[in-house]
Amino acid sequence: MPRPRPPHLHHEVSRHGKTVWYVRMGKGPRIRIKATYGTPDFEAAYQAALNGETAPEPGKAAKGTLEWLWNLYRQSDDWRDLSMATRRQRENIMRHVLKAAGAHPLSKINAASIKAGKERRSATPSQAKHFVTTIRNMFAWAIDAKLARQDPTIGIKFKRSKNQRKGGFPVWTDEDIAAFERRWPRGTRPRVMFDIFLYTGLRRGDAARVGKQHVRKGVITLETEKTGTWVHIPILPELQATLDAGPTGDLAFIGNANNGAPLRKEVLGNLFAEACRAAGIKKSAHGLRKAAATNVADRGGTDSELDALFGWEDGQTSKIYTKESNRKRLAAGAAAKLSRTETETSIPSPDQKVRASGGKDE
Repeated sequence: MPRPRPPHLHHEVSRHGKTVWYVRMGKGPRIRIKATYGTPDFEAAYQAALNGETAPEPGKAAKGTLEWLWNLYRQSDDWRDLSMATRRQRENIMRHVLKAAGAHPLSKINAASIKAGKERRSATPSQAKHFVTTIRNMFAWAIDAKLARQDPTIGIKFKRSKNQRKGGFPVWTDEDIAAFERRWPRGTRPRVMFDIFLYTGLRRGDAARVGKQHVRKGVITLETEKTGTWVHIPILPELQATLDAGPTGDLAFIGNANNGAPLRKEVLGNLFAEACRAAGIKKSAHGLRKAAATNVADRGGTDSELDALFGWEDGQTSKIYTKESNRKRLAAGAAAKLSRTETETSIPSPDQKVRASGGKDE
């Protein structure tokens, strides 16, 4: 479960899309916190606001240290081009890294130290991979900006996980879908979650925030959280029937059961996993997104159509689904060519011999 927000800490999103944090106790004044959320400077400013003190000036990292490089990287265009979800993920990783090694000079950050950091996270392979990716991207920018001479992540590799070797998250089958629908009929919150995933193909983060404000003339128009790509998804009759049956939230279709407020994507993932287990299914929301993409491809969807619907921009992901679908169609056509009629058979069957001899078995 997510950790509760510290007391008296609030935030709002400005008209420019920027998150503004502030402390307010009761009906007292709002005290703005300008530091980046989750950093030591933010924590110091928060504590100062609670105590009615002036926030300390953010400390400056020594030039040439890991923290100095990280601060510069976060001011770059490369950083701004990342999605908010990716930024939060990498800030959480670096918070721990900087606490342990922020004062280390860049010359001390080498392949051995990165490998050691990776191995400390080996119990959670995804965290280990994100750790290396974060450092790698920062140093790639630093080398281009002439702030570093070499990338300490060179040579750091990952073995493909068992899940990856099997093709990633397992796709929902028609039997899985039917089982979930039987367990969670329309009029239940799990069914709202399920149908949004299945009939929009949205990722978990986007499914958690999509609501009535994103719908115009029966079409969902949304800027995706991960890539910033705009998607335009018509609401199908099946999904509309589920939304009409509810329950839905105020600012998001999938709302908090108590007050209708939007859910954090992590909370949504946990709730959906519980609903799946109750239906006897051990699969994920992402597997449902893959089922949606598979369905579109199997019905003749093109690469461009899949890219537009699912918000892909790499030009490769859609090909995974269309290639597999094309293989199915080609295999079906090839199998038909395996069939041999009686006139094509070179060796007569026993019953043909009987007919040819006038009914006498030779």
